Amino acid sequence: MSTNASTYPPLRRLHRSAMGWLTSWWRLLQFAALIVSRAFTPSTYASPRRRWIAHHLVVATAPNLLWFSVLSALISLVIIRIVVVTSLSYGLSRYALEMVVRVLVLELIPLTAALFVALRSTLPAGVEFAQMRLAAAAASGVPTRLDARDALQTEFFPRAAAGVFAVWLLAAVSCVLTLVLAYLSIYGFTPWALQSYTRVVGHIFNPAVSMILALKILFFSFAVGVIPLASSYYHGAANPLFGRAHGTHGLADMVRMFSVILLIEAASLMGNYY
Repeated sequence: MSTNASTYPPLRRLHRSAMGWLTSWWRLLQFAALIVSRAFTPSTYASPRRRWIAHHLVVATAPNLLWFSVLSALISLVIIRIVVVTSLSYGLSRYALEMVVRVLVLELIPLTAALFVALRSTLPAGVEFAQMRLAAAAASGVPTRLDARDALQTEFFPRAAAGVFAVWLLAAVSCVLTLVLAYLSIYGFTPWALQSYTRVVGHIFNPAVSMILALKILFFSFAVGVIPLASSYYHGAANPLFGRAHGTHGLADMVRMFSVILLIEAASLMGNYY
């Protein structure tokens, strides 16, 4: 009897943990559906809201574009130099450009852009909303929920859209910049290598690879724009993360977002190389 009684608390804790985990992911899917539906609703882009959305797009993108471009250019130059020198030492210089494009443009740049936007914009926004809810709950004595419809239109959707757009723009600009730097690093300031360069790059970016790259950036942007804000949208009764300290809240969102990004990256690697 005592043995059976002693096994019940661990089972109950396991059940609560499993239900909390499933509830958090279900709420995440619900929030993603709300954001997507709001994106296709014409009233979202009415005149006052359109200006507010444009403001968030600029705030999330403009300060990060220059710094991320400089950072990606420096990292790209270092990696390009390493690849070129290593290829020459092994007599594989004809594969240097292909390796640079595959490693940087197809893999590292989109991943770095997503993580950069998450750490600079969307994760801090999610922690900010969590702090607002904790402060409101402390003031009222019960977990509160801001007017869901107004909050979704005026606060959550603009920040989610800004995160999505920032990943698209940073990834696109950095990929183009890396392609230019790869040409200049390998061939120098000469126009006579453009034909061989475009042939190699065109061979890499076949329709399947181009589609996988576009889908990867798209899913990265959705993960970065939606996941850090999802758990802050719901009140304490529905959200198992509510009531924790804001640092723990941000850490849980970060782990969830990194898990999704890792799955997307793994799927893209399988699509490109298997």
